[in-house]
Amino acid sequence: MPVENSGLAVLSDQLVLVTVLLYVFAMIGYALDLGFGRPRSRARAAGTEAGADAGTEVPADAVLATVGGGTASPAGGAAGPAGASAEAVEAVEAAGRDATAGKEPPSWASRAGTVAVVLTWLGWAAHLSAILTRGVSVNRWPWGNMYEFVVAMCLAAVAAFLFMDLRYRVRFLGAFVTVAAALGLGFSVKYLEVQAGPVVPALNSYWIAIHVSAAIIASGLFTVAGVCGILYLVRKDTALRLPSLEDLDRIAHRAIVISFPIWTFAVIAGSLWADKAWGRYWGWDPKEVWAFITWIAYAAYLHARATAGFKGRAAMIVQLIAFACLLFNLVGVNVFIGGLHSYAEVPG
Repeated sequence: MPVENSGLAVLSDQLVLVTVLLYVFAMIGYALDLGFGRPRSRARAAGTEAGADAGTEVPADAVLATVGGGTASPAGGAAGPAGASAEAVEAVEAAGRDATAGKEPPSWASRAGTVAVVLTWLGWAAHLSAILTRGVSVNRWPWGNMYEFVVAMCLAAVAAFLFMDLRYRVRFLGAFVTVAAALGLGFSVKYLEVQAGPVVPALNSYWIAIHVSAAIIASGLFTVAGVCGILYLVRKDTALRLPSLEDLDRIAHRAIVISFPIWTFAVIAGSLWADKAWGRYWGWDPKEVWAFITWIAYAAYLHARATAGFKGRAAMIVQLIAFACLLFNLVGVNVFIGGLHSYAEVPG
């Protein structure tokens, strides 16, 4: 069936392309900042925040004592806590040595990082506009097929990064989140795009605004955690000025703590929708099974972290396995497995 407003549908497609370009340029700016800008770490951030009220920056040795859990030595060094990883101590010490450069004018690379943040916000605005115009063009919620869902998931991932950057100063993630979003949008345009139009009757429900919206938000946050997990595993093999392993673990954990209850709600809402649409809450459809497997994997990660102090590389591997389950559930099930959710309109 023809769309109600084909002009808005075309505008939506054009805005997606503009978004990809803005994310690519932002990624370049972030990469320049990572490669040539000043190192950023929790130690330096803690020193800046602790000294903000006094109008000065806390000395590096005091920051090391606070963040590392050790005691500052008279020479300005720090004795790390028992059991602290050498990588974490080294990263904190490096940040302390760099703290004296805090008052220097920003380098061109740091300015490139600032421009990248602006471009990311502009890209996010264009991204949101693309989704809204597609929804208005067909007079429905704009995530009724696989193409629209992936586009919305990329928006949620960028939104999660921007929120966490405002809250926790995680600009170092920008290069990786924007490139993931650009690749996701490119993949959806190339292989998943379908003409805007009405959806099948099963999707024509207010539950799509509840269940799918929650799944999109949770998926965006899980993506940020997944990026942190990948960086954690490859950090030793890269020359980029990444934060400490402890910081990457902490950010990934926070993202999952926020997103897990949202995903739980999405699974419950999906069951309620299934009862309304098909007369049963659970039918072991492949989509339902993999949504539950994803829930179990993230629950295992959180349970281990809470009860056994399960941190470091092993924890990151577990959450990356959970992220792989999430991606397979969101994309792989629709592409490779049939079922009641096979109405996602993946082009043949």
